[in-house]
Parts: sequence; C-alpha cells; structure tokens
Amino acid sequence: MTDRKRLRDLGVEIGSFPCGPDNSITDIGGVKVGHQTLHYEKNGRVVRTGVTAILPHGGNLFREKVFAASHVINGFGKTAGTIQIEELGVLESPIMLTNTLSVGDVMKGTVEFLMEQCPEIGDTTGTVNVFVGECNDGYLNDIRGLHVTADDACQAIRNARSGLVDEGCVGAGTGMLCLGYKGGAGTSSRRGTVGADEYTVGALVVANFGRRRDLSLDTGLPKEEQEVPDGSIMIILATDAPMNDRQLKRLAKRASFGLSRTGSYAAHGSGDIVLAFSTAHKVPHQPDESNTTTYPFIKEDGELISTLFEMAVECVEEAIWNALAKAETTTGRNGRLVEAIPPELLAGLRK
Repeated sequence: MTDRKRLRDLGVEIGSFPCGPDNSITDIGGVKVGHQTLHYEKNGRVVRTGVTAILPHGGNLFREKVFAASHVINGFGKTAGTIQIEELGVLESPIMLTNTLSVGDVMKGTVEFLMEQCPEIGDTTGTVNVFVGECNDGYLNDIRGLHVTADDACQAIRNARSGLVDEGCVGAGTGMLCLGYKGGAGTSSRRGTVGADEYTVGALVVANFGRRRDLSLDTGLPKEEQEVPDGSIMIILATDAPMNDRQLKRLAKRASFGLSRTGSYAAHGSGDIVLAFSTAHKVPHQPDESNTTTYPFIKEDGELISTLFEMAVECVEEAIWNALAKAETTTGRNGRLVEAIPPELLAGLRK
C-alpha cells in the first residue's frame, strides 16, 4: 500500500465544525467498522471487490436494535432491508456493503452470523431483517464471478474495530470508481455544541459515482475520458444525538447536499442511497409487558437539529474526498486501469 494521505493531512479543512478524534464514523461511541478485501487474480479472473461491515454498537444487534431511517436520492440500486426499516424505524443487523451481484451472498452470511448469535431467530421469535447496500464494481472487478461469499460477510463483521478506519481500496470500496478517478471507502465526522449539549455525526461512504467532467475542482486538466457507468454511492450516517426514525430521515436527506458539493447530480443510472442511525437508545427485541414506552428525543424547533443537519453535510462531503484521497491507482479486468486522483488537486480544495 502506498502512503496516500487523507484530505486533512494534505492541509485542507472544509466546513466550520471540528472533526472527532479519528475523523471517522467510529467517533460515535460503540460504532465499529470492518473490511474484507478481495484483491487477486485466479484462473484468468481479476477480482477487485469486498465487503464492509458497520456495527452500530458492540452488543447483540438483534436483541438491542437502534433507531434508523433510509433515504433514496436516486433509486437505481439493489439494496436489501430498507422496507422493514422504513416501516418499523429500527435497525437490527450490521450494516453490510458490497458489490451489486453479491447482495444475496452477503445477506446469507449475515443471517448465518446473527442466527449463531441468536438461536431464537426463526424459532421462538421472528426472522431478522438484514441491511445490505451495494455499488457496481464491474468496471474493474469480475462481478459475474460472484467471488464474495457468505464467509466473507462474516469475516468483515468479525474484523470490525473501533478507532481508525482503513479507507480507499478496501472492503466494499476495492473496485469502485469516483469522479473519473479511483474511488472507494471513506469516512469523516463532525462535533457540534448547542448550549449544554454536544453531539457527533459521522459518515462512511462507498463512493462509486460520476465522471471526471463532473468533478467540482478546477483541475486545469483535460476532462476527456473513457466511458464508465454512472455508478452509485452508499452513504451511512451515524449520530449519538437522540433522534427518532423520522428525525433520522430528515438527517439522511441532508446527505444529498454533501454529495452534490463534490460534483454529483445523481445521474439516471446512479444508485444513491442513505441510511442513518442513532446510538442514543437501544430498543429491546422483547420489551416489557407495558403497552407504552418512552424515549427522549431532541426538539425540532431550535438550533440543535439544524446544527446536526449541517454537520451531516460536512462529513459526507469530506468522507467522499477521503475516499478519493486514500484510493490507489488500480488495474482491473480487461486490462483497465483507473488512476488515483493526484493529491495536488485535492490540496486545491477550499479551506
């Protein structure tokens, strides 16, 4: 691996809010990220793909759910698990990211992992709703080979750690393109204080969208390039602010603005999907016998929620730039080569 630097290590700080200690989605307490990277050639097949897992907390995710919501910016995607999240407002599995044709295998592996943790699933209680998001890495990866296995999904979950997150050509980002350069996984966070309350918002993206001509940088370079698919982006937002599912839906919508700041206009063939969750409350799978339950949530008539919206915009934008900054020049199937973005271009971003 080359020593590619993150955006802030290039001397560029965007936005007005400070980032968390690791400038990562893992700055939200309890959140962990794991990658399983597949980068090899075998029997003439070029494999550039993988799986990324995001764990909202370190406990049992099925038995202790978190409030969540999804938002579709452009629905050219094959994401699994959003229907129940939209209906019930909770997330009960790791957040799994992979390539388009591997959604089924990743879902199978995640179900197996959760059933091992929870023998009651499908027996003495209901089944489990697994969230799997995807982007198409078929430009570089032999996607028809279905190289991601259920075991790879389980390994990504087992690899999940807090602290610094690997970015660029790792996990689900291994074979992705972004704005005409090599894309991949990226993350960022923001902290904000309103009155006595301090909260963090973090983002992790798998960036696989756009062409070089869309890039919101004055590169001074020709923008002609080989034709590539419209691509996609998966955006995961996490916060420790006590937000309910409806408020998280509002937060998820703000990811669109961070995405657009990099140059995206959500092209016809781009699957641009957001999932947002809060770690502030755990929702038990088997609540007590009372017919009611009470959770405190933030007010929506003041400065706080707008602050959280702005923080989300900033960390989504920076997560995308970090994905580009850390990604490396990669060769893929059919001899295709996608260059890493030159660091000096990113260094020219506004400060």
